[in-house]
Amino acid sequence: MARRTRRPASRAANWRVAGLLRGRYGWAVRIAALIAVAVAGVGEVRQSEWFYPVVQPFDRSLYRHWVDADGDCQDTRTEVLIQESLEPVGLSADGCTVARGRWYDPYTDQSFTEPRDLDVDHRIPLAEAHRSGADRWDPARRQAFANDLSHPDTLIGVDRSANRSKADGDPLSWLPSAWGYRCRYVERWRETKQRWGLGEDLLEGWWIDGIGWMCRHLGD
Repeated sequence: MARRTRRPASRAANWRVAGLLRGRYGWAVRIAALIAVAVAGVGEVRQSEWFYPVVQPFDRSLYRHWVDADGDCQDTRTEVLIQESLEPVGLSADGCTVARGRWYDPYTDQSFTEPRDLDVDHRIPLAEAHRSGADRWDPARRQAFANDLSHPDTLIGVDRSANRSKADGDPLSWLPSAWGYRCRYVERWRETKQRWGLGEDLLEGWWIDGIGWMCRHLGD
């Protein structure tokens, strides 16, 4: 199943198909279809390189991350924690790492004060980006993606257990435990992929379209 870049025309076609599901049994059909897509899509096999051939196998070392781009001794992780803290952070004696602060994690709807309890999550996991088109990027673009501080949705400080539960899954295999954030999560997932020119596979696209439909019609 080849990856494809989402286009407005294809999205419009998906909505036309969704329009056909109106009527007496429309709700039941829509819900059954979403469940079927979820069942079909969950699991490591769907996102393996067997289904999505890449130019070269994924390796995290291809995406040099947590660099100190501006040479101030604060790496990308530290910069994110400083930016996202709800109060002025306390730094280590050398000023290179964050010792304390206060952060809100929308994935779990919890607050944290200890930086060691947080992971900085790549909204689009590196492995997912790789199989979505980043396998063809040069090293400079991969590093830029892995350390992107230009937009607040690319990197986000979250509960480390939530981040590790997500692993390299897309919204079809993982969604935040905080129900109130799920609509925003898939919306920002798609926006981040589009911003970086990354593709969606067919099941991923259908699932995101379905969640988007429910969010617009039923609310968060």
